[in-house]
Amino acid sequence: MNVPRESSAKAEQPGFWTSSLDAAQAVAAASDYADLVCDEQRLLWVEFHPEDGRSLIHEWTEAGQRCLTPPGYSARSRVYEYGGGALCLASGFLCFVNEDDQQIYVQGLHDLDCRALTQRGDCRYGALLNDPLRDRLIALEECHTATAVEHRLVAISYAGERDVITEGADFYNSPCLSPDGLHLAWIEWDRPHLPWTQTRLMSAVLNDRGQIVSKKSIPSAQPEVSQPEAFLPEAFQQPQFDSSGELLCLTDRSGYWLPWRVLADGGLESVPSQTADHAPAPWQLNPRHVLGLANGWLALSWLEGGYGHLALRHNTSAEERRLAHGYQRFRSLASNGRWLFCVAGSALCSAAIVRIDLHTHALQIIREVPAALPAEEVSQPQRLLYMSGGGDIAHGYFYPPCNCIHASPETLPPLLIFTHGGPTSATYAVLDNRIQYWTQRGFAVADLNYRGSVGFGRAYRQRLQGQWGVIDVEDVLAAIDHLVAAGRVDAAKVFIRGSSAGGYTTLCSLVAAGGRFRAAASLYGVSDPLRLRANTHKFEADYIDWLIGDPACDPERYLARSPLERAAEITTPVIFFQGLQDGVVLPEQTERMVAALQTHGVPVECLTFADERHGFRAAQTLRSVLEHELAFYQRWLQD
Repeated sequence: MNVPRESSAKAEQPGFWTSSLDAAQAVAAASDYADLVCDEQRLLWVEFHPEDGRSLIHEWTEAGQRCLTPPGYSARSRVYEYGGGALCLASGFLCFVNEDDQQIYVQGLHDLDCRALTQRGDCRYGALLNDPLRDRLIALEECHTATAVEHRLVAISYAGERDVITEGADFYNSPCLSPDGLHLAWIEWDRPHLPWTQTRLMSAVLNDRGQIVSKKSIPSAQPEVSQPEAFLPEAFQQPQFDSSGELLCLTDRSGYWLPWRVLADGGLESVPSQTADHAPAPWQLNPRHVLGLANGWLALSWLEGGYGHLALRHNTSAEERRLAHGYQRFRSLASNGRWLFCVAGSALCSAAIVRIDLHTHALQIIREVPAALPAEEVSQPQRLLYMSGGGDIAHGYFYPPCNCIHASPETLPPLLIFTHGGPTSATYAVLDNRIQYWTQRGFAVADLNYRGSVGFGRAYRQRLQGQWGVIDVEDVLAAIDHLVAAGRVDAAKVFIRGSSAGGYTTLCSLVAAGGRFRAAASLYGVSDPLRLRANTHKFEADYIDWLIGDPACDPERYLARSPLERAAEITTPVIFFQGLQDGVVLPEQTERMVAALQTHGVPVECLTFADERHGFRAAQTLRSVLEHELAFYQRWLQD
């Protein structure tokens, strides 16, 4: 077949390269794993299946693997909208939160029959914890009444009887029991605080029936006279009891989320560790990045310069043994005393469940997301450090174009900026097939951890306080300047995309310097922060005030940072994608922004998805987004 010369020439241009990796393949490789739990014989986890959008429970034993979730069920919590802790393991059975009705179900490990443990239609559940001493389950309950959303920790016997353990705080996370079952610890916080700004670590003594006899809050750090700039208040997370019954936690009182030990007098003592964040922001329930093991050992994961590490470290001698070389991200740690299990990721693997022998340190892959490309075709992340506003250093990863069919471009490639959601979140140096979809077609990608991202300490994270829509935008523009000055991208062919909070940064960047971008994409992005403040869910109800400020004190700030209010200043073509069931960024945000741009004659496209919530899950949706976004960019890539 003869290809017309013009079409052939276009296909050689970066941005128009053909690739064996199509959108369907990129989406099919979007599986993920969460909520690892284990006992002496088995490991269970929740696995996301993009082909039907369900989250299914899988089991591994020495005899093999199997899926335990029957048709019609999906294991996913929607507490705080972001969920987590949807699975726990008991003796001979498991419990899970069913996605459709958000109720807890009990399921046998052999007959696989499911029965509802809760039948409270106005409630959601998460952070599941088995209490074997009392034959019951502990869970976080989110109750939606006509006037409010209430949260509490509850106990539910396996016969279905429910008791309230504690209530009164606005939010809870990570309940954990001591090995003897006589002590319970958890994290709680109140509005207007956020789980990464200020929380309380609570510890309680339980009686034989599991009722609280006494409870106390572990005191927060006090500033030293010699160090008045000490990081206060502090954010505790991930409490746990080790095998000896000592209570451990992570707190950022030193400037990083590091492991600490709670002493008998209620004080805290630091545990030897690397001076780096040992966890990201706790958006979901029951995260686990540090794990207490036997004989004073800890399994620790941490980030240095955006790259993850995993090690065993003794909590008194500071002896360290590095594990799982070649992986750059670790989460959902679990152990049965013989094996350490976790979800790991690398530049060539988006997610794998690995088991590590705690004696020999030998690693075995239990399950991994199949690669969509051969290793030689994967564009691997290059660390991106660059100067931004106020002399601050900003972080990210640079992915050059990579495609074995096409040689490296003689001309500079177009640049696509990725702005992650959150915004108190992060992007990681692990394989993301969305990024490979673009680099395969000749785009260079800059995946940014703008100031405010997690993994670089509390000071970097706090830089976004009151500055959302300002310093993140500075970091976007500074990244472009840096890459153009280095001769790595074409300054005249720059695109930008972002989801949720990243959509807001994207739209604000178009206001600030729209002439620098050929086109942009907003995926369920924020366009009116003041309206988001009024309409969003409880978990993030005060987040906007932290990110921008109190509108009663400074209403002009909201007007200045609202892409909707400043739509007349945007001239860049934009494509929008929105789920109509979104409970975080309501669909009206996108509808009004699209209408405002159309009024001013800006080229706009908008795709909506009737069954999608905040964060797209269905394979058909994800495929449609990639295909339409590429076509939109190529339309505006023409010289």
